[in-house]
Amino acid sequence: MLHDPLLAGTNHGALFTLPHSTLDTLFFDLQQGNITPGAALAELVRHLRPSHADQYEQAVMNMRALSWLLEHHADYRQALRSALLDLLTQTRQIPLYTESGILTNTGFFTTLSKRVGERLLPMPLREDSLQDRFGRLFRWKKDHVWLASIPDDTWQQLWQAMAWHEEQDRTGWTQTRLQMVEAVQILSARVTAIGLEPELVRVYPDIERFESPFLHLNAAVLHYADSYRQALASNTAPAEDDKHILVLLEQCELILGKIRKNASRNGISVNLTYQALRLLQSLNRLRALLCLLEPDHDPSRNPALFHLLLHFARAENRKYSVSDVFKSNTELLALQVTEHAGRHGEHYIAETRREWGSMARAAMGAGLIVGVMALIKLLLAQAHLPLLWEGLAYGMNYAIGFIIVQLLHFTIATKQPAMTAARIAAALHQQEKCGSRVALDDLAKLVTKVMRTQFVAILGNVLLAIPTAGLIAYGWQALFGVAVVSTDKAAHLLHDLDPWHSLALLHAGIAGVYLFLSGLIAGYYDNKAIYRRIPERLANHPLLNKLLGKHRAWKLGHYVEHNLGALAGNFYFGLFLGLTGTIGIMLGLSLDIRHITFSAANLAFGLVTLDFQLPLGQMAFYACGVALIGLTNLAVSFILALWVALRSRKLSGRQVLPLLPLLLKRFVRHPLQFFIPPASSPAEPDTEGSKES
Repeated sequence: MLHDPLLAGTNHGALFTLPHSTLDTLFFDLQQGNITPGAALAELVRHLRPSHADQYEQAVMNMRALSWLLEHHADYRQALRSALLDLLTQTRQIPLYTESGILTNTGFFTTLSKRVGERLLPMPLREDSLQDRFGRLFRWKKDHVWLASIPDDTWQQLWQAMAWHEEQDRTGWTQTRLQMVEAVQILSARVTAIGLEPELVRVYPDIERFESPFLHLNAAVLHYADSYRQALASNTAPAEDDKHILVLLEQCELILGKIRKNASRNGISVNLTYQALRLLQSLNRLRALLCLLEPDHDPSRNPALFHLLLHFARAENRKYSVSDVFKSNTELLALQVTEHAGRHGEHYIAETRREWGSMARAAMGAGLIVGVMALIKLLLAQAHLPLLWEGLAYGMNYAIGFIIVQLLHFTIATKQPAMTAARIAAALHQQEKCGSRVALDDLAKLVTKVMRTQFVAILGNVLLAIPTAGLIAYGWQALFGVAVVSTDKAAHLLHDLDPWHSLALLHAGIAGVYLFLSGLIAGYYDNKAIYRRIPERLANHPLLNKLLGKHRAWKLGHYVEHNLGALAGNFYFGLFLGLTGTIGIMLGLSLDIRHITFSAANLAFGLVTLDFQLPLGQMAFYACGVALIGLTNLAVSFILALWVALRSRKLSGRQVLPLLPLLLKRFVRHPLQFFIPPASSPAEPDTEGSKES
């Protein structure tokens, strides 16, 4: 084993050093021409690579051992320098600088499909491409993990050990700098093109109204590139420096920040987030290359080169990753969708007893309508329509019913979690930024308000859905002389509520997923209404102005702006509920849905048909089944919605953990506050502060 005096004091110095004989053989073969420079570099990387990506100490020790070896063997460092220069001079470098780690101009969905295709059928490697050769050197998909663990001083130690000042052949460095200059020109042209994209100009029109830094950037880079080439040819310092370019880059980044900020008001799209991310990547790469091109740049003091190499390694390791493209390009869109859902979520939080009472009345109104919807569903089942038409009929029944609930300003309790989760995530994000105990207490108060609002909404839905369904069942018997459903169907309805001997909870979980999806759909359509300027287009539509008048057309646009998402979410939610059973039959799977309000109505229909001739314990058991169905509906939809809301803000579930002890303490001290608001608002003086967070 190679002994490193620098590592003699470490506990693992002997364990994590490179095999001396192996490296001796490798460098000897390289000097004698028994191995090609490319193969030698690949073999060297293989020896530097730790056994596992998370063995950071091994990676650092291996790098330090190589540095020590090069410091003490001039012929070894000469051989390694020659191999690296041969790699640079024999390959085309520009694609590595301009493409690796930067999105292409093909758009989000094309890039996504391209990565899927290349993952299934990879592109052939090109020997004359530095990008492909670099990817072959670091071909293990977790190479970027252990490379990132190596500190800057270790990289700088390796660079010093290679003694580049001893190298007499400057051809390789000159060629590399020329290709970097060309890459800078290519990137600046792309930045200019992206910065003037109509998608970005629409969000930030000032790009065209004032002198655009995107336009000036290309001209500044052209002057800089000409000056740099002349300096390389004459072996002098460039007449033009990059200070003006760096100022323009700062202005471009400032505009990009304003574009992202304006998107919160003007709406966002996948294409806009894609172009914004591509622009940011190009600006960052431009900065990195300009730093490396500085005449006095020394990697032994400035680690920019090593950071760029790490970025290249990660890009090549993840070049076939579909999840990376999807995640990086949808974060801003997810944030906007959840933000719109969160704004609606504020309407589902009762601050005072008056609002709490209003929520109860709205929930009871929805329970009344759901009782009627449950009757229609049972009648449609008796019609024995063809399978697909039956599913569509069920879906339209649900969809129209939910839309009526929305139009009458009533409330379905299970719609709340998907909306309030975004509001809680926003408050949690604010608390993370503040980092104070007060902010965490405010968040606990907000969660308490959400829970008591949810409680009264469920109570209102169920307490009116059950008597409504019962009265309909008795009225039907009195009017037609027969029960709404047969005794067999009644027994089946009750069996579907059994949490132990049926798939009620699984089906309730499916309904919870649909509740979550409907919340996302609502946020998506609210964002779309703003992004596509649908309210303004409706208000100014010539035909609508002629038929309705200017004021009514404006009111229609205003209504659509504030309700399109809710209407769309309710419509799709209804179709999801109605078609699930049909799809399950077609696929031969036991798919169905259980929703607490409809389950409560079905409980009433079943018990009335059986004339309550069941043991009291069994009826209580079915009632508990309804409660468990509701709990599953709420838990699944809330957890999914909170997860997406947290991810969109780059938070994790761990941020929620400090909240749990506070909630438990509040429940022990003031349990009624989780069900009923305090008698007067002064009892919670921080209400407004919570609201603003």
